[in-house]
Amino acid sequence: MARELRTLLLWGHRLRAPALAAARGGNSVLCPRRPPAQSWHPRQCLASSFHAGRPFSSQAAEDRKEEPPHCIISSSETVQGSVSKHEFQAETKKLLDIVARSLYSEKEVFIRELISNASDALEKLRHKLVSEGQTLPEMEIHLQTDSEKGTITIQDTGVGMTREELVSNLGTIARSGSKAFLDALQNQAEASGKIIGQFGVGFYSAFMVADKVEVYSRSVDAGSPGFQWLSDGSGVFEIAEAAGVRTGTKIIIHLKADSREFAHEARVRDVVTKYSNFVSFPLYLNGRRLNTLQAVWMMDPKDVSEEQHEEFYRYVAQAPDKPRYTLHYKTDAPLNIRSIFYVPEMKPSVFDVSRELGPSVSLYSRKVLIQTKATNILPTWLRFVRGVVDSEDIPLNLSRELLQESALIRKLQGVLQQRLIKFFSDQSKKDVEKYARFFEDYGLFMREGIVTTTEQEVKEDIAKLLRYESSALPAGQLTSLPDYASRMQAGTRSIYYLCAPNRHLAEHSPYYEAMKQKNTEVLFCYEQFDELTLLHLREFDRKKLISVETDIVIDHYKEEKFEDSSPAGDRLSEEEMEDLMAWMRNALGSRVTNVKVTLRLDTHPAMITVLEMGAARHFLRMQQLAKTQEERAQLLQPTLEINPRHTLIKKLSQLRHSEPDLAQLLVDQIYENAMITAGLSDDPRPMVSRLNRLLIKALERQPPAELQACGTDTYSLLAQSECSLEVKGGSGVGNHGTLEQRPCDHDPTAPDTGEVPPQPTVCSVHLNLRSQQVPQLISWSGKCHKPTVPQLL
Repeated sequence: MARELRTLLLWGHRLRAPALAAARGGNSVLCPRRPPAQSWHPRQCLASSFHAGRPFSSQAAEDRKEEPPHCIISSSETVQGSVSKHEFQAETKKLLDIVARSLYSEKEVFIRELISNASDALEKLRHKLVSEGQTLPEMEIHLQTDSEKGTITIQDTGVGMTREELVSNLGTIARSGSKAFLDALQNQAEASGKIIGQFGVGFYSAFMVADKVEVYSRSVDAGSPGFQWLSDGSGVFEIAEAAGVRTGTKIIIHLKADSREFAHEARVRDVVTKYSNFVSFPLYLNGRRLNTLQAVWMMDPKDVSEEQHEEFYRYVAQAPDKPRYTLHYKTDAPLNIRSIFYVPEMKPSVFDVSRELGPSVSLYSRKVLIQTKATNILPTWLRFVRGVVDSEDIPLNLSRELLQESALIRKLQGVLQQRLIKFFSDQSKKDVEKYARFFEDYGLFMREGIVTTTEQEVKEDIAKLLRYESSALPAGQLTSLPDYASRMQAGTRSIYYLCAPNRHLAEHSPYYEAMKQKNTEVLFCYEQFDELTLLHLREFDRKKLISVETDIVIDHYKEEKFEDSSPAGDRLSEEEMEDLMAWMRNALGSRVTNVKVTLRLDTHPAMITVLEMGAARHFLRMQQLAKTQEERAQLLQPTLEINPRHTLIKKLSQLRHSEPDLAQLLVDQIYENAMITAGLSDDPRPMVSRLNRLLIKALERQPPAELQACGTDTYSLLAQSECSLEVKGGSGVGNHGTLEQRPCDHDPTAPDTGEVPPQPTVCSVHLNLRSQQVPQLISWSGKCHKPTVPQLL
């Protein structure tokens, strides 16, 4: 409350003195004026102090101490003498219509254009006075809105114009005073770099919203009179000498009925904040300072504090968090670039990942906003980066709204992309853990960069930022492709990788098991798009990127041999394997192209091999229609490779004779398991019914309670002498168990009375098996009973 009262008192004090003075002089006052330039004020020469290198806070206006209103705009001008009429030189009314009504996409940009012109006028004055060794006056830009009259006024204290300059600069479209100034100072880069205007059409954007435009201007040259320039945009303008004109230029825009929104302060404030928040000179709207933010990207990086970066990041990103990485990049070669890039601390959301969101970098030209989301400045994959790019070399179209497609833009994009890649690479070495968290959050964008970039050199530059776990390193420790290459054995020309959901599945994959015999390091890729990324990358540092699944197929083509050191009794013979493979080809039908034997597996019964497995998986994921197993086989042409030493394969060889139905269920399940392990079966639900049937078969094949296990291949049954038994045992190759009956000393189930047992009435049935098949008790009759305790005979 105290601050508001103090502001009102200051406003009243400033208002009364100028109002009394104006009453004596007969001049009307529209807003309070500042004391004469001779009296010092904290804002005095702010622009010059900025150019001299004195920093000021980039803190928002509402966080700073309230400043009293300050305005220089007044209605003191009066026309004197005769009015001379002129036609626009070298331009027709049609061309003026195009410039004023069709050139710009948004009406609001006329404010940006007029502010830019005012800034140029102040910069010209600053250069002139510094060159002459004179003291700089107040250098300001003021805007004023009047909703009742439907006008908006902009006034600067710049260099001003003479009658001749008014005719030549405002009377000829596409002839720019700023352009001529730059031409005159082409060897003075310091001055030319601060001139915003590049074309002569910015002033005429006012006719998009104006019925009439009044211009009052007086040159800074000693003894120069003031003049009024007046036009309704019809192709004719008037010039007359005017009194009461302040040095500089004042433009009064009488708004059209459909553009009266720009006569309201709030609307104009939004436009100024959007486009001209970083103009070098103090900018006021209805007496209130607007541009309190410093153009941080134009400052020397070492002069910008962490707090300023945080504040500026929140402004450009419109986010509450802090930047996790900050790159302040300035260079003059090969292009003039002033830029700041930030990586948000927060993890990107689903909306941030979407390519439709577009870029998040604003494009400025000499601190004036050109585009809030510049589409061609950074490649799409870097859209997670927030920040600002300012370059004097940017080729703009006539309206200064769009970038002209040119080799220069592509060069600018390439320079910025390479600088960001180098920055991230440096950060990965500087703080490994911090970069690992960054890659976890933003690695998807880097993968996208590799997939969408066409130049192999750029792909490999981005690939340096990728991180993976490795079979040669502990779980959780990440490595890069350059680090992998540095550990490669002499003569190795391939980088091997395996895609799996996690490390456990990768290390227990049949494909990784098949690579162990090569004693080769394998990268473990866990993310969904890792495989697609490496397929597009193809090679790195002249080393081919090969998945371990593809390497297995390549070994087959090379006819690479692996010796089987296991005992002959632990595996099927060659004849048995040939018979089994022929049976499996017939049982699986068109679902496989071939069935082969592999000696590279140890704990897995089988695996599927497909040429270019990664591409095959990606292709199947892209298919919108469900594919049957036969249709998938036609596309993939898979080969089923089986391990002759695995228990399942040896059992399958036995079952195909004795129980063909069970063998068919088993081979189908082995095939499905291999397809799932290969990532070629997206929906495992169709095999649930088969699994249920296999479980039922497994339960049926358990020995009944009457048969108790007695070692590896011996079962025993206790029964009374009147018991009749039928027992089936053995295997499908004709080996049956022997049924022996031996007398027992006593009935183990009879109660213990302590007496001598009578003549034995209980016999034992001892079944000896020469196979691994579980025996089945088919039937029994008589006085049989189930023993309560397993008996080993």
